[in-house]
Amino acid sequence: MFEPEFKDKVVVITGAAGVIGRWIVQGFARAGSRLVLSDHRPDVLAADARALGLPADRVLTHATQLQDAADIGRLVEATTARFGAPDIVVNNAGVYPSGFLLDIDTEEWDRIMDVNFRAPFIVSRDYARTMVKAGKSGSIVNISSGASRKMRTTVVPYCVSKTALDRLTKGFALELAPYRIRVNALEPGFAPGSEVSPLTEAHVKATSAAVPIGRPATAEDICNGVFYLCSSAASFVTGTTLSVDGGNSIGTTNVYQDKKTAL
Repeated sequence: MFEPEFKDKVVVITGAAGVIGRWIVQGFARAGSRLVLSDHRPDVLAADARALGLPADRVLTHATQLQDAADIGRLVEATTARFGAPDIVVNNAGVYPSGFLLDIDTEEWDRIMDVNFRAPFIVSRDYARTMVKAGKSGSIVNISSGASRKMRTTVVPYCVSKTALDRLTKGFALELAPYRIRVNALEPGFAPGSEVSPLTEAHVKATSAAVPIGRPATAEDICNGVFYLCSSAASFVTGTTLSVDGGNSIGTTNVYQDKKTAL
C-alpha cells in the first residue's frame, strides 16, 4: 500500500543484518529504495545484498562500530558522498543481553547504553544535520520496545535504554519539527532469532505463548508499521510510538481460575 512512495528514496538502516533489520531492508528493497545498510558484520551485509539482488549503484554497505562516534561519522560521510542526505533513517540496531543487575559489570552496562541509546542520538543528530543543510524533509524511526514501559527482571539495562530512547524520540521530534523532519518510534512484536542476542528455547516458547494475538511478529507486520510512519499518511504524526506487538505490551491473557474462557 505504501511502497510506491519509497521508490528511489534514500533509506539508512542500522543493525541491517539482524532479524528485524533484515525484514526492514527487504521491505524497502522491494519498494525500490536506495539503501544504506549499516551493521558491525560486513560479511553478512554483503551476503544479504547479494541475496536480494541489489544493484551496486543502489546500495551502500558500511561496517559500523556504533560504540565509536567517529565511525558513525564515517557512515554519514559515506552516505552523503554516495547518495546525498537521506530521506529516511531507521535506528534499528540494539542489543538484548540478559543478567541480573548484581551480575552485570560496568563495561556491559556501557555497551548496552552505547548501542541502544547513545548511537541513535549520534546517528539521528548527524544525519539530521545533513538533511537540514540540504533542505530535505524526511523521517527518522527509532526501533524501541514495550520494555520501555514495562520493567522486566534480568533485562533492566535494556528496559532503561529503551525508556531513554522514547524520551529522545520526543525530544528530536520537537526540535526537528521546524525542519519538516518527523521522528517517531516503533515497538515491534516478539521476533526471536537474533544471532547477536540469542534467546533460549524456553524463553522463546514462553514469550510467544504470552502474546495476546497468539503469535510472534512477522516481516509484514514490522514493515507495514515502519512504512506507515515514514509515509505521507503519517505526515501529521511525530513524537509518537506505534506498538506493533500483538498486544504483548499491554498485558497478559493468562487466566488464573478453573474456567479458562468466557464462552
